Amino acid sequence: MFFEYKFNMAETLAIAAVLLCLGRWIKNKSEFLQKFFIPAPVVSGLIFSIFVFIGRQTNAFQFDFDLTLQNFLMIAFFTTVGFMASFKLLAQGGVGVAIFLVVATGLVICQDAIGVTLSKVLGMNPLFGLIVGSVPLTGGHGTAGAFGTTIEELGVVGARTAGFAAATYGLVMGCLIGGPVARRLMIKHNLKGEDNKAQDPDLKAEKVEVTEEKILNAVIIIAVAMGIGASIPPFVKAHTGWLIKGGLALPAYIGPMLVAAVLRNIADSIKKPLPMKEIDIVGSISLSVFLSMALMTMKLWELVELAIPMIIILAVQTIFVILYTYFITYNVMRLPFIATKYDAAVMVTGHCGFGMGATPTAIANMESFTSVNGFSTKAFFIVPLVGALFIDFTNAAVITFFINMFQ
Repeated sequence: MFFEYKFNMAETLAIAAVLLCLGRWIKNKSEFLQKFFIPAPVVSGLIFSIFVFIGRQTNAFQFDFDLTLQNFLMIAFFTTVGFMASFKLLAQGGVGVAIFLVVATGLVICQDAIGVTLSKVLGMNPLFGLIVGSVPLTGGHGTAGAFGTTIEELGVVGARTAGFAAATYGLVMGCLIGGPVARRLMIKHNLKGEDNKAQDPDLKAEKVEVTEEKILNAVIIIAVAMGIGASIPPFVKAHTGWLIKGGLALPAYIGPMLVAAVLRNIADSIKKPLPMKEIDIVGSISLSVFLSMALMTMKLWELVELAIPMIIILAVQTIFVILYTYFITYNVMRLPFIATKYDAAVMVTGHCGFGMGATPTAIANMESFTSVNGFSTKAFFIVPLVGALFIDFTNAAVITFFINMFQ
């Protein structure tokens, strides 16, 4: 290698910030990117990752990055999502949450069934199918790391690395397919976005002044939730060995998000309002920078080095997610007692995001889509709760079932 350099934490953050600005600038100049609601971090992140890929493949240069802040920002964002889980809103959308969880779990089962079946057809270990199924796709990088090691121990060599590669692929595809699928639904059904009066009043108030003190209070309460919640995943893992070998592995963000939800509802019950506007701002910033880091550090050469069977299965999974969200997710969630047709279309772009990649991708898809077409309170309430919390439990249960079936 002619030139190698490892960017430290501050340098990695600086590059991510510059790329985020670049992505927004490019998107503002491109009608195509705006038309299909492609998130700004995806645009510049892909460009940069392709640049790094070319340098590595030609032996001209190689970059490594300190991703400490990426994980931190991911947890910070999910913590802010937890603060949105008010029982007052849950009373309005509880049925929708339950039904969407069933729909999302249906996709999980199908992803694993497709992966296992195609692995058998292609003459591979059926457990390999989980590594190109719901483990990296609905589960994301966290689940790929947690279950990849377990599957490697069961005889699938390189499962963890393959899982990360598939999760990276899913992150990109989840961003790319969400907007176009929802746009197709809007055109076909002539959908119109409407202002939803059920939006969290703490967030909807436009005249609330954002002050330094409120920002500080928001950062403090987020930090407290993150700190307390950090102990939950290892505690669960240490005390669930009777349920699953080695204990149940939960993503690092689950604990902080649960603690945040508890704090929010305690505050509601004692009528002590939290700085929700400022918490939302912190969450939005965390999400944007996290996605920028995640996309710019993608190891595209891992996708090139994937075996042909893995490429085939991932292609089939992508097509299936498009069809499933278009026909199943939309038609179920548009039922009158659940949500409006427009709400359902927004949920579709979100489901494409976390069904292929991660919940931050789902939120980015929905934010990009609704910024043009109109806000959807139900979608922004239902999708994060299912994608960032409940689906991890049902996904783990489904994966464990398939592991026990084929180990």
